[in-house]
Amino acid sequence: MAGLLLIAGGSIFAVLGLLHAAYTLADERNPRRLAPDDPQVLRSMSASKVRLSRGATTMWRAWLGFNFSHSLGALVFSAACITVGVNLAALALPKAALLLPIGVGVVYLWLAMRYWFRVPAIAIALGTLCFAGAWLLY
Repeated sequence: MAGLLLIAGGSIFAVLGLLHAAYTLADERNPRRLAPDDPQVLRSMSASKVRLSRGATTMWRAWLGFNFSHSLGALVFSAACITVGVNLAALALPKAALLLPIGVGVVYLWLAMRYWFRVPAIAIALGTLCFAGAWLLY
């Protein structure tokens, strides 16, 4: 049962990561999902260069890159959780090892509550509860 809960929690993070990547990809051509609702802000982001890049990229392109890398992080995390869940019986992990996905989930939940919006926060809370349940049952 612990393995199934790790798979379920990882799957929730996979869906979030895939949706985030899809929205970011769609915003490259038609910014309307992860883009500012004020068209002037989008124009300003597109025209403003990032100082660190010495003019090699704009804030809008950096924003897209940040969102893609965020998606990748959620997908890698989900892949690790699902892989451990599938192989949990054969791995003989110490119980403390299952605290890691809980910790990562709690950090994502804090970020969601602090900076994002309700839908990802609810999904992240459910995924993290799955991880906590896996830890309890392991």
